[in-house]
Amino acid sequence: MKVALIEPLRVPEEMIERLAQPIKDMRHEFIYYDEKTTDHDEMLKRSRDKDVVMIANNPFPEEVVTQLEQTKLINVAFTGVDHVAGEAAREKGIKIANAAGYSDQSVAELVIGLTLDLYRSISQGDKDIHKESFPGLIQGNEIKGKTVGIIGTGNIGIKTAELFKAFGAKLVGYNRTEKEEAKKLGLEYLPLDDLLLKSDIVTVHLPMNNETKHFLSEEKLNKMKRSAVLINCARGPIVDNKHLADLLNEEKISGAGIDVFDMEPPLPADYPLLHAKNTILTPHVAYLTDEAMKKRAEIAFDNTLAFLRGKPKNIVEL
Repeated sequence: MKVALIEPLRVPEEMIERLAQPIKDMRHEFIYYDEKTTDHDEMLKRSRDKDVVMIANNPFPEEVVTQLEQTKLINVAFTGVDHVAGEAAREKGIKIANAAGYSDQSVAELVIGLTLDLYRSISQGDKDIHKESFPGLIQGNEIKGKTVGIIGTGNIGIKTAELFKAFGAKLVGYNRTEKEEAKKLGLEYLPLDDLLLKSDIVTVHLPMNNETKHFLSEEKLNKMKRSAVLINCARGPIVDNKHLADLLNEEKISGAGIDVFDMEPPLPADYPLLHAKNTILTPHVAYLTDEAMKKRAEIAFDNTLAFLRGKPKNIVEL
């Protein structure tokens, strides 16, 4: 079979070579493209005659997928697969695998980082101390004793709960199914409305799909405490970001830490969250650590090897 990794994975090339060697040892062909492309014609050129196409978080559109005649697996080195034309892949009989689990720790740590920045004004303090006229000290808050509402208690949600528990927070959660692992941490499951009404910190950990778009709608966001902060390191469209910005500017929510948006950065100049009060924005980097990149490369190549051996793993149901 022919295997192509059509974009870089942010790890050293020698690691790619080491991980690809078992594929070659099985006498399969492996091709690696070390430069990312967003050109659809070039994507198709790299993918057209390959049995396994390996990608990361670069959008893989319907225009390309519908023209793949030989491909049997799109192997996504990312947790979410909403950037892949899934319906087109399903119609072509192409399976999709993902690398769930590689960024649990990195995402959870950024959630904590954004919360601390909002609670202790770290970014603002750095700006203030560089000013010629120092504006004075900012009094902050502690995480200990606060109620943290975790929306989505999958692997990342549970890892986030573990970190907040270490700070001494009270944990409440919402999920379609209750997880024993979460309960063992002391997390109490609540209906979504109750979680929003009670939480001082709300953090989102849902996948993006048709059911979760604007899951935190205008109606739901209006239920949050005036003193609460919202953290979103999951997917941007899960939240009604226009209404979130309005609530922040009207001081009906205390603050927000946002890593994901309705589109990938760079953001348009009129994007509402760019101009919202007490908002910390990061450019979709929650997953992006050295450790996570190495782990995802290992998972992605393991997925390819499993498929080549006739035992597919981490297949996403479309």
